[in-house]
Amino acid sequence: MIRKNAPKQTTSLGLRIDVDTLRGTKVGVPTLLRLLDEAQVKASFFFCVGPDNMGRHLWRLLRPAFLWKMLRTRAASLYGWDILLRGTFGPGPRIGRRLGWLIQEVEIAGHEVGLHAWDHHDWQAHIETLSREEVFRCLEKGVTELTRILGHPPRCSAAPAWKCTDQVLEAKEQFDFSYNSDCRGQTCFWPLVLERAVSQAQVPVTLPTYDEMIGCHGVTDDNFNQAILDRVKPKAMNVLAIHAEVEGGVKQGLFQQFLQEAKSRDIEIMPLGQILKRYPAKTYGLIERSAIEGRDGWLARQGDVKNNQDKDDA
Repeated sequence: MIRKNAPKQTTSLGLRIDVDTLRGTKVGVPTLLRLLDEAQVKASFFFCVGPDNMGRHLWRLLRPAFLWKMLRTRAASLYGWDILLRGTFGPGPRIGRRLGWLIQEVEIAGHEVGLHAWDHHDWQAHIETLSREEVFRCLEKGVTELTRILGHPPRCSAAPAWKCTDQVLEAKEQFDFSYNSDCRGQTCFWPLVLERAVSQAQVPVTLPTYDEMIGCHGVTDDNFNQAILDRVKPKAMNVLAIHAEVEGGVKQGLFQQFLQEAKSRDIEIMPLGQILKRYPAKTYGLIERSAIEGRDGWLARQGDVKNNQDKDDA
């Protein structure tokens, strides 16, 4: 029997916004705040607050996969030469010191604010070689600076470029994060390190990013929004990551259309903390290294899942 006047069911989509650079903070964040306010949407912003040394990634042009990504995404026009060269010939500018007031504005506007990194380049390039103590010191610098800016410790974090190791998971336990978003996956879960359940839940990103999809399998700006929205699953956890440098920059018009199309499909966009409440972690699993199409190098991915396991006995 069909119920009359049954409420229309919406689909949930967590929105993670990575802010990697000085320009992403200065230019991209105000643009995104405006677009989100117009759409009446809240999101999770993850900030880098130390030196902007992203230009030091240029050495990776020697790697064919990275060179192809740069050409496929037209990186110079997508990101801008100031980002691509930042910190190449000397120490980059301190983002939190220069633009802490703008990070405050994001929280005042009602968005969730978390730590991305102290130094995005340093994390992405070296995290797999660092000990737990060295990882802790990297995190401590970022947490200390973001605490100074916000007036309270950040309550969540997201690893740059989805670079996460067991040492990262253990080091993060020493901070008061309610959750972390360090990997790609399908569901919220409790990560395992040597068969022990880590005390902080993971909220993985489930959908590919713009730079992973564009130029592959016929995806262009004309059909990107349809391609990504078609991957959003009703009655399932969905999390999308965007970048302030891209969707808050030259692709802001495309993102504005995305917000409009998501609303037309009854997709409710929300911060990751709200996604965790709606789809709480009930399973346990490893975080493993993996490669995905459209991205150079390895990233962390949700591995084998264990169900019906008592967390205290994990």
